[in-house]
Amino acid sequence: MKSQQPYDAIIIGGGLAGLTCGLALSGDYLSIPLRTLIVDAGPDLDRRKAATDPRGSAITHSSRTMLQTLGVWDLIADHAQAFEKIIVTDSKDSTDDRPALLSFLDTADTGSASAWMVENPILISALAERVQQTAAITFVGNSAVETFDFSSSPASVTTTDGRTFSAPLIVAADGRNSKARQAANIDTVRWDYDQSGIAMTVEHELPHHGRAEEHFREAGPFAILPLTGNRSSIVWTEQTRLADQLMQLPEQEFLNEFRLRFGSHLGQASLAGQYASWPLSVQIANTFIGPRLALIGDAAHVIHPIAGLGFNLGLRDIAALSDVLGDQVRRGLDLGGQSCLKAYEEWRRADTVMVAAACDGLNRLFSNTALPVATVRQAGLKLVDKLPPLKAFFMAQAAGTSGKQPRLMRGEVD
Repeated sequence: MKSQQPYDAIIIGGGLAGLTCGLALSGDYLSIPLRTLIVDAGPDLDRRKAATDPRGSAITHSSRTMLQTLGVWDLIADHAQAFEKIIVTDSKDSTDDRPALLSFLDTADTGSASAWMVENPILISALAERVQQTAAITFVGNSAVETFDFSSSPASVTTTDGRTFSAPLIVAADGRNSKARQAANIDTVRWDYDQSGIAMTVEHELPHHGRAEEHFREAGPFAILPLTGNRSSIVWTEQTRLADQLMQLPEQEFLNEFRLRFGSHLGQASLAGQYASWPLSVQIANTFIGPRLALIGDAAHVIHPIAGLGFNLGLRDIAALSDVLGDQVRRGLDLGGQSCLKAYEEWRRADTVMVAAACDGLNRLFSNTALPVATVRQAGLKLVDKLPPLKAFFMAQAAGTSGKQPRLMRGEVD
């Protein structure tokens, strides 16, 4: 079939990363918005708005600025819970006696919270609405990409229903098992943890006052992250064998196991929707670019959720790509040219590797019961708690305000 009207960029994947990338490349805040096509095997945008997902995302301060610039934040602000305080404990499983070894009053250097918690369905719905309002974006759902051609200029993709679309640049936002990455023969460095994450939303009797809690247990971290109202988003790490067993339990038995780890400091807790489990791993692509191809989000990197930075890393990818493509289009240069793509990779790869290594190191340190390691861990947390410069450094990392900031994350309009 004849190729459809050429676009400036084709984004493969219409999840959080793909929809955000579409707005970053084609939003009405841009002086020269790119004609962008988003192709996804899943449902259309209206059905996507109604999708369910038990997970939530922590939005750092710089990511909030980016979403505000894209016109998304106003749609989710009423559903976003600020982190007023963050505490870290080194705790046993079923006890309310969890002394905080490290705590933050969460204002960083920005004068406001360094992060907000938002449920993923709220994010998806807001992004989908903004995409529908953006004239330069075309969304094609229910269309899996079957073949890729990165060798021609422009590059092209063909869907399972026989349609072919072309553009100078393909952006892979199709997740950790990215077909676009595989088609470009880009390998990954990967290692699996013997851990699985369990995500859910719970309601509890007492208010959380915006306090985020990270309890480091032998099996892995157990995070209680505040949502609006008397609700919290849970990210519960267990050894994979036990996580699989937990997911097979009747709901009431599962809830009893959860309450043993949750404690009673927020009163009685109950499930507020579905829960889900997934294996945890680290995966980083050997390169974030190929001929006429850029990888973003989970297609480029998957990290441990211990610090809640995965979605924010993807937003940094998108903001950096928007910067380099904006410069390219203003100069009238090839959007899929290697100089442009290399600039993107050089910007993003070092930051990604550093964050992935930090999260991996934290998980290994805090999921270790050897007495000398546990003693050093507790001493280190207490030391950080007493040194304001070190705490400020960690808060800057959590807020996403360290390092070179793309224009979107500075709130600058093109």
